[in-house]
Amino acid sequence: MHGDALTLFVCGDVMLDRGVDQILPHPGDPELREPYIRDSRAYVELAEEVNGPIPWPVDFSWPWGDALSVLDETAPDVRVLNLETSITGSGEFAPGKEVHYRMSPANLPCLTVARPDVCVLANNHVLDGGRSGLDETLDTLAAAGLRVAGAGRDAAAARRPAIVPAGDGRRVLVFSFGAASSGIPGRWAATDDRPGVDYIAELSDGRAVAIADRVRQIKRPGDIAVASIHWGGNWGYEVSADQIRFAHALIDGGVDLVHGHSSHHPRPAEVYRGKLILYGCGDLIDDYEGIGGYEQYRDDLRLLYFVTVEPDTGRLIDVRMVPLQSRQMRLRRAGHPDVAWLRRSLDRAGSRLGSHVDVQHDDVLTLRRG
Repeated sequence: MHGDALTLFVCGDVMLDRGVDQILPHPGDPELREPYIRDSRAYVELAEEVNGPIPWPVDFSWPWGDALSVLDETAPDVRVLNLETSITGSGEFAPGKEVHYRMSPANLPCLTVARPDVCVLANNHVLDGGRSGLDETLDTLAAAGLRVAGAGRDAAAARRPAIVPAGDGRRVLVFSFGAASSGIPGRWAATDDRPGVDYIAELSDGRAVAIADRVRQIKRPGDIAVASIHWGGNWGYEVSADQIRFAHALIDGGVDLVHGHSSHHPRPAEVYRGKLILYGCGDLIDDYEGIGGYEQYRDDLRLLYFVTVEPDTGRLIDVRMVPLQSRQMRLRRAGHPDVAWLRRSLDRAGSRLGSHVDVQHDDVLTLRRG
């Protein structure tokens, strides 16, 4: 359709832990140390109270639901997701946190069924199982042949991009960073002799320049560079001035796509100098059904983002956003009224950034500039 153009699939947070882990074939220890819930199975019960029984144990493809057929039909060249959980059978809980996400390594097929090319890990849950849990997470993903970015056994590994061949000598470079504003503890920063994440204490001009320098050192003609950033709070459509400034500096420095995540619902997008900035992709898979308090944001609605760019310049050709809805911890195509609600919300929020959202006849959202 677009000749030699590249299509990247990106999405927000994929959390295959707690309640999701419990409904899969090989659930881990359900123990939690949260203030109010001490057993992961309680999250399954909350979801069932709202949307009906879940036939657990379910197969590994269940949480993805209709997303898998959409991925197969679209056939993107590269698939990138934010894996927001530790993968460990350890009983260790990272100190100083009230919420810990972990999934059983035996349930890894629930991740591989989506065939991700890159799992970005610089987020506020990848070390929930402690540093030993991070080691197990890295080992488990490596054994499955999955590329990672944003976390490693030392700073050099955490800063190393995932590199995905994209045909004709082209590559997609995925850099992953986690900002303090998303709740990542500063002690999780990787150092020369300590495992951790590629941590951004402050969205400063100097840090943006340093990241851009790293991108330029590795990027060669024909490459597409993605900066995947876990940043900001969980709720709200307002994009902070420091996020906008930081994202613009990355584009100015050679990044072709800014892939932002952390918010529990989709946030606005912007096209800057012909390149796409996604300020928050929202959750994709989680166990939040039945948890009240933020109904106005409709966090049951999820988006799959398919971003098509020119291979030599990285300039945006188009972005298609496929709306899904989470029911019984499974993704289904969203209905017309829900798609319309999501379009209006994102269009209103994006207008401040000069972008507008349209809906196509097949209930797919597209981004329009101006």
